[in-house]
Amino acid sequence: MDYDTISAEAFGAGLRGFGINLLVVDVADEVAFLTDVFGMTAHRVSADFAILVLGEAVFQLHSDGTYHANPLLGLVPENPPRGGGAEFRLYDIAPEVAVARATVRGDVILQPPTDKPHGLCEAYILSPSGYAWVPSRPLKS
Repeated sequence: MDYDTISAEAFGAGLRGFGINLLVVDVADEVAFLTDVFGMTAHRVSADFAILVLGEAVFQLHSDGTYHANPLLGLVPENPPRGGGAEFRLYDIAPEVAVARATVRGDVILQPPTDKPHGLCEAYILSPSGYAWVPSRPLKS
């Protein structure tokens, strides 16, 4: 799929498996965060929409305004953090590097890189809309 030229109809019809769509206050801010901090690739970025790719994973961002007739919008808090209780885990992303990049940007670090008993070093970083992103890597043996 060519994410830069595909029509909305063809993109939607081509999606398979599991998908994630995040409602965000500002698409450009979220795209900058995800590309700067985690090295994601962004496609079709507009004020209302973006496609993000990391490895084989593809997901979407939509601005709140695009959901004006959607029942989900009534459940979204007006102020971050959004997505309380959800973690977006990014495996094989060095948490030390991600935290350094996020710190330069002024993003909120909920937890610095920490070795966990489940075999990962991970950090918790909030996106501009308040979603928790968790970069992690296996602990060195």
